[in-house]
Amino acid sequence: MSEADRLLSEIAAIATRPMAEATAMPPRIYTDPDIHALELERIFCKSWICLGRADQMAKPGSYLTFKIADQPVMAIRQKDGAVRAFANVCLHRMMVLLDGSGSCKRIVCPYHAWTYDIDGSLIGAPQMDRTAGFNPRDRALLELPCEVWQGWVYVSLDPDIAPVAEQLAALSPVVDRYRMADYVTVVTQDHVWDTNWKLLTENFMESYHLPVAHRETVGAWFPVDDTGFPDDWHPHFTYETFKKNDDATYGLAHPDNTVLEGEWRRTSVMPTVFPTHMFVLGPDHLWYLTLMPEGTGKVHVRFGAALAPEVLVGLDDPETFLRDTIGFFDKVNDEDRFIVEGIYKGARAPLSVGGPLSWMEREIHDFIRYLAGRLT
Repeated sequence: MSEADRLLSEIAAIATRPMAEATAMPPRIYTDPDIHALELERIFCKSWICLGRADQMAKPGSYLTFKIADQPVMAIRQKDGAVRAFANVCLHRMMVLLDGSGSCKRIVCPYHAWTYDIDGSLIGAPQMDRTAGFNPRDRALLELPCEVWQGWVYVSLDPDIAPVAEQLAALSPVVDRYRMADYVTVVTQDHVWDTNWKLLTENFMESYHLPVAHRETVGAWFPVDDTGFPDDWHPHFTYETFKKNDDATYGLAHPDNTVLEGEWRRTSVMPTVFPTHMFVLGPDHLWYLTLMPEGTGKVHVRFGAALAPEVLVGLDDPETFLRDTIGFFDKVNDEDRFIVEGIYKGARAPLSVGGPLSWMEREIHDFIRYLAGRLT
């Protein structure tokens, strides 16, 4: 039996245990290159991947780019308001067409200026008139499945994948009350962290570490016993709910919020949409990560934050408010980066083992069940 097969058998066994007997995964699951190759093939090439927020693409021609496994992709707002996605590679010599985010009227290859309309059609190819049989109308960028759900833009490499709304049908009633599609993006950043993507996913999805690792930020307002989890197992997502103390700087409904009532005015939902889209949805804000592994020990992290629209109305000093808000979440990210990069160093250590899970790490057990189902 190969090392990868042994590891897969082990996580399959862990996944079948009840929560009271759940344990962490073996360290080698985070460092084995054969496991990484299987993840790209069986998870990332077969899943919906979040590129970011739809409000970043408000006007025709505005776009987001990302990489799914080894495939560069783009999502771009069309003239009719729809969002469509394409392979982000020129049909001539395979140059990547767009980078980052922005807006364009045409997509122009930076290599030989082959030019595409925002609907993916080829509308210009200089000096190709002497090439026998060449007709630009016969060529168009490969279109990929693309959907917008609750204000999030998802793209997949799998042409047969089920709709996002179908996969997340049971999550919608939990988040609908917040109307998060209306939240306004205030920051988006891209980073590369020195860790394995699964360690970062596991870290974000559990709040057990908040009072310790985030004691100077979000952990200061977190009453542990108010943490709740869904009653049922869902194959495409998991989540938890938690409440903020009344003195919290973030996580409480604005006085002008007329939608949320009762305890929901101080309750946040923290979903993980498998494999790598995680967000904290509070009454006043949301912040998120979407990830893509770059080998076993590096991960591309896209971070973003958005605010409920009423929070931004009537601010005396919006520039200072946004600077302080973004700075706060930057500090939270720095705290998480220290943790997950440290765990990866530990996972590579020959004497490391995975221990039993706390009841507060229920979502990690859900994640292990998801991995076992996809990889084994």
